[in-house]
Amino acid sequence: MIHSEPMKPALMGMQPDELKTIVADMGLPAFTAKQLLQWLYQKGVSTFEEMTNLSKVARERLSEQYTIGLTAPIAEQHSTDGTAKYLFPTRDGHTVETVFIPDDDRGTVCVSCQVGCKMACQFCMTGRQGFQGQLSVADILNQIYSLPERDRLTNIVFMGQGEPLDNLDAVLSATRHLMADYGWAWSPRRITVSTAGLRKGLKRFLDESPCHLAISLHNPFANERAAIMPAERSYPIEEIVDLLRQYDWSGQRRLSFEYIVFGGQNDSNRYARELVRLLGGLECRVNLIRWHALPDEDRFHEADATRMAAFRDYLTHRNIRCTIRASRGQDIDAACGLLNTKEKTLSTATSVMDNSSPSATPL
Repeated sequence: MIHSEPMKPALMGMQPDELKTIVADMGLPAFTAKQLLQWLYQKGVSTFEEMTNLSKVARERLSEQYTIGLTAPIAEQHSTDGTAKYLFPTRDGHTVETVFIPDDDRGTVCVSCQVGCKMACQFCMTGRQGFQGQLSVADILNQIYSLPERDRLTNIVFMGQGEPLDNLDAVLSATRHLMADYGWAWSPRRITVSTAGLRKGLKRFLDESPCHLAISLHNPFANERAAIMPAERSYPIEEIVDLLRQYDWSGQRRLSFEYIVFGGQNDSNRYARELVRLLGGLECRVNLIRWHALPDEDRFHEADATRMAAFRDYLTHRNIRCTIRASRGQDIDAACGLLNTKEKTLSTATSVMDNSSPSATPL
């Protein structure tokens, strides 16, 4: 049986100044803080024993009061297309799903930022789950540092469970650690944050983060978007686009719009024309995403591939860059809109693993 670690404060996620304060309060040499930064954010060790250049006294004092904050996934599934889905424990006893997507020389991890989600989008399994809690910075970074394919990563997308702008402090902190010189020193061009659009967080993200931004759009007509995305009622897509037009998107930071195509509902030329009106002149791209069916859901339908291609071509011919995103991991419920851990508490998930082969653990 796997047990959750004691609820000591986690060092993972702490800023350099916080680590300096901890070291000083413990009476340890000041350079210990720099050593901790390297072990945490460059090497990603999971135990104090691995911090071999720290004295035994330092390791013992730290382990008495703190934990690293990294925990391996407790279950996993693998798709026929190479996609892998992992179940990670959170520090408060919940679980979240994380997806690794290989693509030739690229490796992308789709990270969660909340347990469930408040947005209640009608077409999303995470939205059906409801909101169960925020992830800490340590919980977010754990999905990256404890990922079995960590050494293959080239990109990170915050497109898993939850609304990133509803947990913005933690998301911004996690991305800063990844971009910092003391961390992986990643370019912000390797990180994309997705949002349904929250008034209170969008401008702050635009002002504080250099990372790419993806807006979940899915319907250009306000009344129809509101029917499937309640966020539209508090922050209309028209106002979102007006705000985005105030920023420069001609440089390194990229703006994209995610558009799930529902067969017979938002895939006609009427919707394509409205997208052209809404986004015309804005430096951006539109990613068309195939609808993935949910259990007991008959309001939405998969789009015809020919119709999706025609929709893409309509936009492309009117100077809006548009691509059809390949569907990955659908056979293990890892594709867009399928992540859900409503019934997976830490205790039930570890029980599943205890009765399974360690090399092929089902979720």
